[in-house]
Amino acid sequence: MSDTELPPLNALRAFEAAARLGSLSRAADALHVTHGAVSRQVRLLEESLGTALFVRAGRGLRLTPAGERMRDAAGEAFARLQGAAATIRRAGAGRARVLGCPGSLLARWMIPRLPRLAEALPDLKLHLAPHEGAFPASLEAFDAALLIGGPPWPSAWRVRTLGRECIGPVLSPRLADAARLRGLAPDALLREPLLHTASRPQAWPAWAHAHGAAPPTALGAGFEHLYFLLEAAVAGLGVAIAPRELVADDLAAGRLLAPWGFIDTDAHWVLATPRDAEDAGIDALAAWLRDELV
Repeated sequence: MSDTELPPLNALRAFEAAARLGSLSRAADALHVTHGAVSRQVRLLEESLGTALFVRAGRGLRLTPAGERMRDAAGEAFARLQGAAATIRRAGAGRARVLGCPGSLLARWMIPRLPRLAEALPDLKLHLAPHEGAFPASLEAFDAALLIGGPPWPSAWRVRTLGRECIGPVLSPRLADAARLRGLAPDALLREPLLHTASRPQAWPAWAHAHGAAPPTALGAGFEHLYFLLEAAVAGLGVAIAPRELVADDLAAGRLLAPWGFIDTDAHWVLATPRDAEDAGIDALAAWLRDELV
């Protein structure tokens, strides 16, 4: 074999697994082949290189200096190949991207805008996947995640900031006490039984702090998710607090009122993707989302 000829790929794969796992048996299990098959491939690689890569150490194996060098090179090469393959798969033409999104954002903001998205990006196919709670650090099963939050973010994410979050109290004109409540100053409003949600316990205290008022001490009815909270507000059950974007359509239609306006929070709307993923479709989606949030 010449100096420029690559060793057999199967032999490299068997060696890399054995070197990484420290055992021919464990490498065989990982590759779903027999112990003998791994042993033969390692021996083939050693013959092609003209040097030993392993030596026996008791009942186990120890890498030689040449083996350590080959382990590092093979490990890096396979990692780069796996990363490139993952990126290519994610960017595959015609493949639907999986966008994870909290249910409230999905129902109240994303779904109503799907016709505009289809018109703006006709070649982008999206599968919308509702997700509650924290997203996994690996973003497994998702090509991207749309959420509202703030740092620190998982180190494995690439985070595109789309816009600042703004929150404010809203109420329905159908609410029996709407006229009186609309005239209250912020500190007086905070003494009323306010609707709230378990998923955003910091919302009312943040609004109170921004107005130099004490946080509410006796909240009214609570709801598990923001979507249910806002449906309750639309139904005239009380005053709720919500991100401006999630109630924009209700405000425009007159279903909700926002007499006290909205304040910026420390959170942002973001689109998160795996850090090493490159996908022109997701890049286009991020730009569209940013424009929609302006």
